Amino acid sequence: MPIYEYGCKSCGFEKDVLQKLSDEPLTVCPECNEPSFTKKISAVGFRLKGSGWYETDFKSGAKKNLAGAKDPSAKTGA
Repeated sequence: MPIYEYGCKSCGFEKDVLQKLSDEPLTVCPECNEPSFTKKISAVGFRLKGSGWYETDFKSGAKKNLAGAKDPSAKTGA
């Protein structure tokens, strides 16, 4: 379940809330009870970097490391 950041436009109260994707967004501020509680846009907590997890984890044999392959016929979809 993702953690969403919420903020109140009326009183400035902020809170992180653990919700299911199917849950309705919160609208009423738990601090001032005004209907101005909205989701904030924030960065994700992780980053996929490097040559790629797919390249190193799920390929086998001659198909490993296609990004570094010098033979164009070794790439998929050719």
